[in-house]
Amino acid sequence: MHKNAFEQEDTFRMTVAEEAEKYGLHRVGARPTLGNYLKQTWQRREFIYELAKARVQSQNQKNRLGMVWIVLKPTFNALMYGFIFGVLQGDSKAPDFPVFVIIGVFLFEFFTTSMNGGARSITGNKSLVQSLAFPRLSLPVAQVTQNFLTLMPMLLVMFIYAMILGTTPKWTWFGIIPLLVLFTTFNMGIALICARITVHVRDFTQILPLIGRVLFYTSGVLFSADRLLSHWPWMIAIFDVHPLYQTLQIARGMVMDQSEYDPWAWWVVASWALLTLVVGLVYFWKAEERYGRAN
Repeated sequence: MHKNAFEQEDTFRMTVAEEAEKYGLHRVGARPTLGNYLKQTWQRREFIYELAKARVQSQNQKNRLGMVWIVLKPTFNALMYGFIFGVLQGDSKAPDFPVFVIIGVFLFEFFTTSMNGGARSITGNKSLVQSLAFPRLSLPVAQVTQNFLTLMPMLLVMFIYAMILGTTPKWTWFGIIPLLVLFTTFNMGIALICARITVHVRDFTQILPLIGRVLFYTSGVLFSADRLLSHWPWMIAIFDVHPLYQTLQIARGMVMDQSEYDPWAWWVVASWALLTLVVGLVYFWKAEERYGRAN
């Protein structure tokens, strides 16, 4: 008797669900298909851009120097690391070492801010996520867009520093544009992965600074693997497929006068960018229904 009642109830629910689906009605908070999810996010592209731009304008408004800190912070880091590691490396340091360090520090800053900001993009906007209906993908995308807008004046200053330090301007400098497209794609994937991890494991934000520091010292920001690891060929082989290292190698090869890179590096960076973005999108989308729930 009870079994038949349960079966009738299940049949009724299935019928209602089928009818609702027929007329385009969906369960509140239900996860859309990946295609529709991306379409909905694209439809909110103006909101994403305006949100990113507003955050860029407001992030340093309380400081007396305002937006100047966007450039001053990585500049001070480059000077500090350049001096310390320039002395430590001595004669083994790379040619044009000051420019070498500036390129590494400025571009790595884009990666770390995307990783850290992406990790907090959902948990740091809890009231917004819980009160409004929109694809949550918009938030990490806005975060990376914000970091990209911040990077633009940094790149201009990077090229000015390079010329002041004796680097000759050349047409290859324009090669930084496709490189940034790939690097931004890679950072977007990383931001999406970190955003979901933080939703499940809040303490993840506590170890991100450590992860960033380890990556800083192991991604070639301050050294060339070919020079520093010449006695360990197997370690050089690891850096041959290291996405951050190869990104910096390409940038240095295009900007600096005495630096070269293997064209194979483009394939490495492009492969990692595509793989990371696809994995990040699917991984983030799978948990769409969980974002905004009270924890």
